Amino acid sequence: MKFLLFTVILSLTSVAAVEAAPKNKAVVIKVGQEKVVPGTGIKVKFIEVLEDARCPADVTCVWAGNAKIKLQLTKAGKSETVELNTALDPKEVKFAGYSFKIAQLLPYPRSNVRINRLGYVARLQATPAGR
Repeated sequence: MKFLLFTVILSLTSVAAVEAAPKNKAVVIKVGQEKVVPGTGIKVKFIEVLEDARCPADVTCVWAGNAKIKLQLTKAGKSETVELNTALDPKEVKFAGYSFKIAQLLPYPRSNVRINRLGYVARLQATPAGR
């Protein structure tokens, strides 16, 4: 009986801890697209890739390189254009109570393939700011 009571209390505590954890949001967006980050009311528009100097996957480099993208973030009539990097600062920006960063930028460069500027897809992560 004590074991069953302990298990129930542990389960309830675990559920409460999961509910209290920050709610990270993700959005996958192509160049030129605009999407709403789920549960935030924040619109994100992927304007363009400003730079892609990442080391190609089929080459050995001293440094991984960097890619820089431009986004427009909008909520409740307030709009801000920001730039984010994969390796250099700023890697993160704050807007409307959320912190945004690039989780992934595809396609990853290869030495013998030229990437169409409209072919990029970014996976962005939005985390409640201050957590």
